[in-house]
Amino acid sequence: MPTRVRSYCKINLGLAIGPSRPDGFHGLTTLYQTLELHDLVTVSAERAGKTSIAITSNDRRVPLDGRNTAWKMVEKALERLNLFADVSIHIEKCLPIQGGLGGGSGNAVAALIGLERELGVALPGGERLRLAGEVGSDVPLFVLGGAVLGIGRGEQVVPVPDIPSVFCVVAVPEIGVSTPQAFRDWDALVAGTSGAKAPFHSGFGGGTAEAVPLTGQGEVLGSAGARASLTQPDKLDRLNELSLAYASLYAEPGTSGIIRGSNPGNQQGGSEQAQGSQVDDLAESTLLSLVRTGVENDFERVVFPAYPSLREIKRQLMGTSSGQESGQALYAALSGSGSALFGLYRSEEDAKAAQQRVQNASVKALMTKTLPRGKYWTRMFAG
Repeated sequence: MPTRVRSYCKINLGLAIGPSRPDGFHGLTTLYQTLELHDLVTVSAERAGKTSIAITSNDRRVPLDGRNTAWKMVEKALERLNLFADVSIHIEKCLPIQGGLGGGSGNAVAALIGLERELGVALPGGERLRLAGEVGSDVPLFVLGGAVLGIGRGEQVVPVPDIPSVFCVVAVPEIGVSTPQAFRDWDALVAGTSGAKAPFHSGFGGGTAEAVPLTGQGEVLGSAGARASLTQPDKLDRLNELSLAYASLYAEPGTSGIIRGSNPGNQQGGSEQAQGSQVDDLAESTLLSLVRTGVENDFERVVFPAYPSLREIKRQLMGTSSGQESGQALYAALSGSGSALFGLYRSEEDAKAAQQRVQNASVKALMTKTLPRGKYWTRMFAG
């Protein structure tokens, strides 16, 4: 019987761009987070005298040949396993294509998981990660799931303590953003600041955060981390800034112990409602601490000037355009180089209000939740 796998997507909670490398790629540091939104990948496979791979999809834009990441992953996995097989893969696309959500990368890992189950074999974890890194920069994060720190091209991944699940709204504009062009624009921005005072960046690298009131006492969300000019020699290589800022969360008194190990939902005693409230409070506290480090996406510095409508969508996600006190985001940002954007919210009510704001501007908006690592794996198979 074919194996159906939920192929989840990701957002980038923060993304710092470093210098161009000799291999032509830019060094990156990013904090990935998986979401409940997913495609469905169905795999059927049986051993054979030689390998054949066939892909079908409900979306005509999905490549059905060796350009497809799922094809590449399966082909390379069979080579590593020293096996031949007839493999059929059907990709039911629900996620936007080329929107910065890693849908194709998630498809590749889902195809691998389906192949392993079909053939009754499995690559060791380390080999899975190496294979995923060969297929694409965003692919290895889906071998882990949850909150993942990525370095190098983003393909060198480390699992980090999960943020409890929170509501998320993903805005999916119809416009497309070219990632190669975004990198070229970034290089031009950096080169243009080399002889003059550069714009200031947060510890994660990025522009000015969209600030929104958090309490009636004037506390705000936004870039509160240490800021530095791109022209300062000790800040030219900024790839460690995001990881240092994220790590600082676990040194904060009153938060490190609960984030590192405990699961409030499993504590003895207390009502289910009280335990759920504890998890919600922990999620909000962790996100607010993350925001205060100055988490940003560097791509916003070049993508927003080129596509002003995306900046406005971010404001709608934040709730800063409407002037309303309800429905404001804990945090909102571009995902990857875009064009998808996301907002994270305290409650379902706040998320629905944000979704409505974005839809009122004639932009597609999907409501979902962040997906911690444990749930990522327990919900992987769709039956």
